[in-house]
Amino acid sequence: MKTIALPADHPDVMAGRIGVLLVNLGTPDGTTYRPMWRYLREFLSDKRVIEWPRIAWYPILYGIVLNTRPKKSGAAYAAIWNTERNESPLRTFTRSQGEKLAVDLAAEDNVIVDWAMRYGSPPIAERLEALCAQGCERILIFPLYPQYAAATTATVNDKAFETLQAMRWQPAIRTVPPYFDEPVYIDALAQSIEAHLESLDFEPEIVLASYHGIPQSYFDKGDPYHCQCQKTSRLLLERLGWPKERLMTTFQSRFGPEDWLQPYTDKTVEALAKDGVKRLAVLNPGFAADCLETLEEIAIGVGEVFHEHGGEQFSHIPCLNDSAEGMRVIKTIVLRELQGWI
Repeated sequence: MKTIALPADHPDVMAGRIGVLLVNLGTPDGTTYRPMWRYLREFLSDKRVIEWPRIAWYPILYGIVLNTRPKKSGAAYAAIWNTERNESPLRTFTRSQGEKLAVDLAAEDNVIVDWAMRYGSPPIAERLEALCAQGCERILIFPLYPQYAAATTATVNDKAFETLQAMRWQPAIRTVPPYFDEPVYIDALAQSIEAHLESLDFEPEIVLASYHGIPQSYFDKGDPYHCQCQKTSRLLLERLGWPKERLMTTFQSRFGPEDWLQPYTDKTVEALAKDGVKRLAVLNPGFAADCLETLEEIAIGVGEVFHEHGGEQFSHIPCLNDSAEGMRVIKTIVLRELQGWI
């Protein structure tokens, strides 16, 4: 960022504003080899995501993963790509969340809302610089992850503070804590589930709450993610008033040879189908917006696993996205975290 050297009372300097930056995981700029390679390199080079020593990981990353995975991942993205906008659904939804939040906060005329991605574009550094250039002396950073994990929430905060290190004139910063047990979030999830199930022409025997997994070793080192996922599921079950056996918690998206949090979503779905479960629904309470892991891995891939092993009726329950329920969650948390600033 270019150093801002003008005094605070200079007539050309905008000041006194408050910024809100929504941040999600990230997205490639396209589904072909080169944009996928760039995105995967940035993502899988993050020490928060892959904690192996670089001397062990980089030969695998550059020698195997980046030579094979871009094509496979590109095909997966192509299956769910927003062709109208030529972008991933995650970018579409995150942009819309930012735009709708700006409308919701329009009464606060000194608040500016923006959005960014941890990997890919628009990058965190660029959008923080843009907020500062618009006179934001205080900025709230909102990692859009209900449950905290070092590989998600922490790396967003890392990148934000890394950007601040290069600034001579730094804004004051607040970061939003995880909201896995916030009543507004649990209620929004429950309402979305109830509305979706009412729209189906069948009643699921079991509903899976599928969360993105993390390596078991990360949990063993003290990452609170697993515990927070379990609490989300417990509170959701209580809010829905369902018997315990109707809602199951599983973990998806494992990568590499390590053991990850279990039970695994795909293996659980396969076992349920083989055991005679014919009607199943899956939701993703760990995602604020639908993305590759929900639309391709679950709605398409896990649905195919269910049908291949004897299941008959399957449905994926959409994430909160930019729905009225989802925006109520974001707005409620933002207004709470801005107390004392507005």
